[in-house]
Amino acid sequence: MSEPLTIAFAKHGTAPKGVLIVLTDDALNFGRETQKVLKPVHAQLVRAMEADRFKGKLGNALEIIAPAGLDVARLVVLGVGKTIELKTSDYLRLGGIAAGKIPGGTTAATLVADLPNGRLVAEAAAEMALGARLRSYAFDRYKTRKKEGDADPVKLTLTLTVPDEPAAKRAWAERGPVGEGVLLARELVNEPANVLDPEEFARRAELLTSVGVEVEVLDDAALTRIGMRALLGVAQGSIKESRVVIMRWNGGKAGEAPVAFIGKGVTFDTGGISIKPAAGMEDMKGDMGGAACVTGLMHALAARKAKVNAVGLIGLVENMPDGAAQRPGDIVTSLSGQTIEIINTDAEGRLVLADVLWYAKDRFKPKFMVDLATLTGAIMVALGTEYAGLFSNDDTLSSQLTAAGQATGERVWRMPLGPEYDKLIDSRFADMKNTGGRNGGSITAAQFLQRYVDKTPWAHLDVAGTAMGAAASDINKSWGPGWGVRLLDQLVRDHYEK
Repeated sequence: MSEPLTIAFAKHGTAPKGVLIVLTDDALNFGRETQKVLKPVHAQLVRAMEADRFKGKLGNALEIIAPAGLDVARLVVLGVGKTIELKTSDYLRLGGIAAGKIPGGTTAATLVADLPNGRLVAEAAAEMALGARLRSYAFDRYKTRKKEGDADPVKLTLTLTVPDEPAAKRAWAERGPVGEGVLLARELVNEPANVLDPEEFARRAELLTSVGVEVEVLDDAALTRIGMRALLGVAQGSIKESRVVIMRWNGGKAGEAPVAFIGKGVTFDTGGISIKPAAGMEDMKGDMGGAACVTGLMHALAARKAKVNAVGLIGLVENMPDGAAQRPGDIVTSLSGQTIEIINTDAEGRLVLADVLWYAKDRFKPKFMVDLATLTGAIMVALGTEYAGLFSNDDTLSSQLTAAGQATGERVWRMPLGPEYDKLIDSRFADMKNTGGRNGGSITAAQFLQRYVDKTPWAHLDVAGTAMGAAASDINKSWGPGWGVRLLDQLVRDHYEK
């Protein structure tokens, strides 16, 4: 990937370098420190704002090239709208917009973190820094030729001037690792499947030992011995071996039950014998978006030394259609002992999750389990790419996830569960079948998973519309957005750290 920008903090009054970015409200007022910086160009700036009819609305920007009187290459005035209405997610977005105004080839930029209603708090400055860091990411590892006009890659340092430099650095120490986790998740989702197979994914997860995560990898032999036959059935048509990776961060009290996160990691999904249409199948390299999120989250929790015991489990398989592949009509026995009739081999993610959920429940006895999976196209029919589908057996956990989604902008929408849907996956020949038909497809998939959690508080996030190929935003221009890392970090931060 391209080198993400480096974040630095300095006290107000530090001389700006390269590109200067300042903030104004919808009344075109500037903070006291900003006024000092802009004093040499005040008249020029007033004329420019009048000529451009600049209003200072949230996200609006005015740019002046080589402003006379300032030793900078470019001045960017960024509108924040009404300061009284600014939320955490707005600061994140503003940081992303600011980063997007820095031309390629720039080595230094300065953002004056100052508002007309007084000092901009350290946490808000850190959020802006996080937004800038996320916006700067690009997956270009496999590009060998530049487009005409592209600047040579350089290392860019964005310096935020703040009233309290130590406080801003402390706030960044909390948010920077979360950004690293998001970028890790993006990197995993963007990688092609011929590079990132289950074995390579597991190897990359093992690198989390560098931040203090304990990592255990179960190979085919171990999975066979344990009895994860539902998971292994998905992969039996592939020459690639399966892996289950267990990542543990012990930042809480010794012996305290952990919180658990489980990710679907189908590194490529052809659909198996129930093969998908060719059009768009290349996107199925991203069918491990749930596992990518869990891996990024575990990095974030460990790197910021979260005061929680957490375990992340990811089931890694490849779903291919060779002569050994699982067939529609086959019956497999899951780790739980429950039997499953295979109706459609493209309903494979729930088979992977069934075994991993049961294993997580039995081995770790967690406070709760949250699974993430690019599970159904049906959830995109219902919610598009703006929300992930939330299914849960616990109202408290569901409310906590909803609130975390509102705070971070990674939003979830609760969907129904119930016996009327559950009976749709009853089978004539086994305990259940792996699909309940076209209607309510995301709901019956969740009902299937619920049969593997017993009474453990549990939430299922169907991220098919949010974990890959979602619309670009002010903080992400990547095909793989790293969705869910910030959401789940916020959940832990708000409710489970002590």
